[in-house]
Amino acid sequence: MDPGLILLIFLAFLFAWLLNRVRRFFRLGTVGYAGVVIVFVLVMLAIWGQQYR
Repeated sequence: MDPGLILLIFLAFLFAWLLNRVRRFFRLGTVGYAGVVIVFVLVMLAIWGQQYR
């Protein structure tokens, strides 16, 4: 498996854990939470995609 992809999955889990803590602090709703997750996924895919250019 690609080491970059493994790192990406690890970062995603770390991000989700941190986002749960931040969400409690800011009282984000489901829509805000989903929005942040979608933006994170798009950014990570863009960064990962840059390796293959």
